[in-house]
Amino acid sequence: MKLHNNTIRGVHQALDAIFEQGQYADKVIERTLKSNPKWGARDRSFIAETTYEMVRWWRLITYLSPSNDYWDLFGTYWLMQGNALPPWEEFERLNAEKIKGKFESLKNPAILESIPDWLEEIGKKELGELWQAEIQSLNEEAEVVLRVNTLKTTRERLKNQLAADGIQTYIVKGYPDALVLEERQNVFRNPAFKEGLFEVQDASSQLVAAALAVEPGMRVIDACAGAGGKSLHLAALMENKGKVISMDVEEWKLQQAKLRARRNGVSIFEPKLIEGSKTIKRLKESADRLLLDVPCSGLGVLRRNPDTKWKLSPESIEKVQQTQQELLQTYPSMLKPGGQMVYATCSILPSENELQVKKFLESEAGKEFQLIEETKVLAQESGFDGFYIARLLKK
Repeated sequence: MKLHNNTIRGVHQALDAIFEQGQYADKVIERTLKSNPKWGARDRSFIAETTYEMVRWWRLITYLSPSNDYWDLFGTYWLMQGNALPPWEEFERLNAEKIKGKFESLKNPAILESIPDWLEEIGKKELGELWQAEIQSLNEEAEVVLRVNTLKTTRERLKNQLAADGIQTYIVKGYPDALVLEERQNVFRNPAFKEGLFEVQDASSQLVAAALAVEPGMRVIDACAGAGGKSLHLAALMENKGKVISMDVEEWKLQQAKLRARRNGVSIFEPKLIEGSKTIKRLKESADRLLLDVPCSGLGVLRRNPDTKWKLSPESIEKVQQTQQELLQTYPSMLKPGGQMVYATCSILPSENELQVKKFLESEAGKEFQLIEETKVLAQESGFDGFYIARLLKK
């Protein structure tokens, strides 16, 4: 593939915003691509994919590179991919054989898997012999998965409609609403997306709403709704009958969820801003079902958010664990007796998952609850994101 100076500079600009200014990779790439309308589809794809892959392998690249100069870092990455560099003066410091030799003599697993040392330690401690294969799986590029909006179409119909537009997808057993793209591409420009026929949502994430076992006519609370992806799935599973109350502490996320609900043709969606403990108290024992898709480390979704591993720390994981337990101690009061609750995270760490549920069940607040089932989804087994899903019954 022929390299172009201006697209490499686009990658440099994005990396600088991510690593020097601490910005989120997805937002940076979106902004970078908007900054130059002259870039064609191939250029945009090159910038997005190269930036993500360099972020993913950042520690390994910086270890192998002769310096922290962006041209050296890019050139090192390019050579790691098995490519040849053009004879540009920007790349004159790079020696392919030297880089190869340094890589072949490397023994440190944390550098090889391009993660911080502390993460290697936590991973080994919590997952034991499963850790090595899991971090390798989480370093692979994520597939693009669609969730069919069953309020507007069927999976077969959408599959055929997308195929007619040149977008090939395949079905995965065990995920009734999912279609996986055979090739990465921007599906947001497709008319089917604008018509609300699908959302982009990982297959593992689609298991969460399904685990809640909702029925049409129920009153369901999605207590950490964010931008509402799982709320929309719940509404579809309820056939748009009943009520889905989507709660969050961030108003802008609920506004986004509102727009998505409109596009999806969901009329049972009710956004509710959490303004403090009073909001929770007012909804005491009002829900047939409660979804707690709690804040977490996000270690299960490193494939699609590789910059997460550079933004996390042992302290931030400890802090998020405190938040998880606080939510478990207070939010289940919104569930009616006889109702069911799902506690979910996109983490693979037992300390955020089954150990949190165990702690809750052993506490005063959890004594009315019993665990019905739990699902631990590892990327190495599913091929999708890492998730944890526990279903509990309020006696």
